[in-house]
Amino acid sequence: MTGRPRRRTLTPRGRGFVGAGVVLAIAGVVLGFEDIVRVGVLLVALALLALAFARRPAAPLTVQRTVTPETVMPDQRAEVQVTFTNTGRRASSLYLAEERVDYVLGDRPRFVLPRTDAGGTREVGYVVRSQLRGRYPLGPVTLHQRDPFGLTSVTRTVDGVGELLVLPRVVPLGSSHPPGAGLGSEGETPQMVALHGEEDVSIRGYHDGDDLRKVHWPATAHRGELMVRQEDRPARRSAIVVLDSRESGHRGSGAAGSFEWAVSAAASIVVRLEELGYQLHLATRESMVAHTFEGAQGAAQLVHDLASADVGADLEFGQVVSHAHELVRLGGLVTAIVTPHDESLLGDLAAMRQPGAAALGFVLDTDTFAGAAGPTPQAAAVRDRLAAAGWRVVVVDARTSIPQAWATVSNRALVQVGSL
Repeated sequence: MTGRPRRRTLTPRGRGFVGAGVVLAIAGVVLGFEDIVRVGVLLVALALLALAFARRPAAPLTVQRTVTPETVMPDQRAEVQVTFTNTGRRASSLYLAEERVDYVLGDRPRFVLPRTDAGGTREVGYVVRSQLRGRYPLGPVTLHQRDPFGLTSVTRTVDGVGELLVLPRVVPLGSSHPPGAGLGSEGETPQMVALHGEEDVSIRGYHDGDDLRKVHWPATAHRGELMVRQEDRPARRSAIVVLDSRESGHRGSGAAGSFEWAVSAAASIVVRLEELGYQLHLATRESMVAHTFEGAQGAAQLVHDLASADVGADLEFGQVVSHAHELVRLGGLVTAIVTPHDESLLGDLAAMRQPGAAALGFVLDTDTFAGAAGPTPQAAAVRDRLAAAGWRVVVVDARTSIPQAWATVSNRALVQVGSL
């Protein structure tokens, strides 16, 4: 967070002073006019003195940023408070400050940083907003200074970078839920996975034959009757959401691109599945590298992870599908958002659905996101292949909303799976 080495240069005015001074001095010598020589020497000396003055050690500054709120949704404004602290023994100079930010956040903020006494602080603020999700660095800040005559320019960079996290759009998916997520017999599907090592402890009244070592004395004292601990292993629904991030498969750019639709859909689905009580796993190229999809995570953390999702090589998605197979071998709901690209992976993807469990497929007709008229035969072929394996599938084009696609695959009135 200390300042980087400064760059000190003569401004165009300063170089003009030096050039004019040299010409006047030479002309004065040639013509024999001492006054002209003195003027020339004065101009050169003034520029050199200004440059020497600019070489003085600058007061050390540190910078700290506070972003409110720390995470935002697309198009939501965030306020950034930048605090400069003078850690030196003398006052700092007057600077023109420029904060370096990503172009999607808007123009680079510029502001005047007043003179700061030793040990003092100065605070400035600005507002940023992004239409696209992602992690955006804030800073470092560059300080510019000129002498009173405008002959020299000093530029220094103060280290220290903040961050703004823009989450993907999460849209409500209504009250519908996938097969096996209801009550009663629907909860007895392979989507119910026992969590070994966890204990669900409840308190109940004492029955004849109960182990006295399980008596819960605080509850007994409170109730006035013997109470014992009942320890059961809970059964929890498990779900995995697979995101196809093959760069060669996606079309379009920005918020209207197919990949952004896929990321927003994945974020909305994990939020809805958590509401239904599922344990969640997210299979993406990023989670595979970080080994984070092997353990269940909450929807909030997964949405944060999706903010950094990006497209990658085809080989990486093959590895994602291979690793995801290990998570669903004991059953669980599978949700996949895929592109109609490289049909060689379709067999492995279709096989992720376990017998008796549900699988939901969202096939992106990616050409429509680039302006083509749909539907395309490639997307229909992927749909039919997954449907033949027992998946509930919908083809998504650029006009399909996420709630519409979710309502289609979770429609309980469907008679023929996959004929959508």
